[in-house]
Amino acid sequence: MTENQNINLVFAIGALVLVASALFSRRIGFGEIVRTILAWVAIFAIFIVGFSYRTEVIAIWNKVSGEVTGANEQQVLGNLLRVQQSRDGHFWVDAKVNKVPVRFLIDSGATTTAMTMKTAQSAGIDISKSPFPIVLTTANGSVEAQRGTIQLLSVGPMMIRDLPVVVAEEFGDSNVIGMNFLSKLKSWRVEGTEMVLEPPNISSME
Repeated sequence: MTENQNINLVFAIGALVLVASALFSRRIGFGEIVRTILAWVAIFAIFIVGFSYRTEVIAIWNKVSGEVTGANEQQVLGNLLRVQQSRDGHFWVDAKVNKVPVRFLIDSGATTTAMTMKTAQSAGIDISKSPFPIVLTTANGSVEAQRGTIQLLSVGPMMIRDLPVVVAEEFGDSNVIGMNFLSKLKSWRVEGTEMVLEPPNISSME
């Protein structure tokens, strides 16, 4: 166990001892005491799991709520796209790939824009049929991916055609906008909790 998990366990045990002491002092039936203790055990178990995995829970919540409501706090102001930082610390943007809505994580550490196989196929991406995939090094190890091309990627007021992309099933549920898109912009920067994307001009990206 980690130090945080040990602290959580001690806290939970101490709380349960207090609950049990209060119940026994009330002189209620043994069966009711057992049921109450089990209910509190379940409550504390849910609390500990939620606290231990709070980062992952927040990330999932942000992704789901953003996809359901479309509220990922992105605003188009003139030619600028301003994206509010999510609670997970990342910048997510709702884009369109060949006119199909796709949610992307903006990652300046990624060289090439990447998409999951399922999303790429549903968006009609032109995926290479080469029997020799490229090997990418990710945080989860090496991944074999196929090259592809996004015929039209729309991000806010920006549109770019024939953008190279890598596609793999191992990318899970995450689609990533990388530097091969960001480098085409006039500028991109982070201002406090916002990322600002500025195209050189709209026509040059079509």
